[in-house]
Amino acid sequence: MEAIVQEPFITREECTVSVSHIRDALYVLNGKWKLPLIFTLTESSKRFGELQRVLDGITPKVLTKELKDLEMNGFVVRNVFPTTPVTVIYEVTPYAGTLRNVLNELREWGSQHREKIRNDMRKNVKTAVISE
Repeated sequence: MEAIVQEPFITREECTVSVSHIRDALYVLNGKWKLPLIFTLTESSKRFGELQRVLDGITPKVLTKELKDLEMNGFVVRNVFPTTPVTVIYEVTPYAGTLRNVLNELREWGSQHREKIRNDMRKNVKTAVISE
């Protein structure tokens, strides 16, 4: 028989501090494009147009804003090269690497969630057919 190990309860203050930390992280990484943008740039540095193609559905205006926000928070660097026309390449900073585990966990969870939804939909279709 396995022993049940109870984890200690956290205090209200510890919970408040933890929630505060989560809110801080979400404040910096909010929106639907920031984490996919960081993930994309961790694979390789890219030009603006390349980012737009990879992040299908993002508008130029939103991409510009997201890149500026990520640059301001130390996740992305904008490199300008004096060519004709000017070449601008975006790359992640070493600080963005601190999100590697978070991104991998989110990717894995997203995959599992998608599969769960598919399975639930299949079950609902089978149940609907049987009950008719």
